[in-house]
Amino acid sequence: MAGEDLVELKFRLADGTDIGPSKYSPSTTMGSLKEKILAQWPKDKENAPKSISDIKLINAGKILENNKTLADSRLPIGELSGAVITMHVVVRPPVSDENSVLPKVVVSYSYTAAPAILVDPPIL
Repeated sequence: MAGEDLVELKFRLADGTDIGPSKYSPSTTMGSLKEKILAQWPKDKENAPKSISDIKLINAGKILENNKTLADSRLPIGELSGAVITMHVVVRPPVSDENSVLPKVVVSYSYTAAPAILVDPPIL
């Protein structure tokens, strides 16, 4: 495949750091991009994804589906010669198990109304 057919992408993490840029074929699926992100995830970052299902890729405000390719996702392939496309990476927060769940806090309140004072209407 010719070099100009490749799409150059970088992946922006929530803290503003990037993975990449790297070049990919337009036939690359979002699922395989997520696998590459998982493999290249910085070791010093907290909240690392455990699987590709923990990762959401967002481009131009749209969540990209795993089975779609770069070409299917309507990226400006070939339109932006030499440009790097930034995709945003969102990681699903880890799900805590039932044993580590913090106890629920129940807030209750009550109030007492001031006693009503009944006044007989004046007799005219």
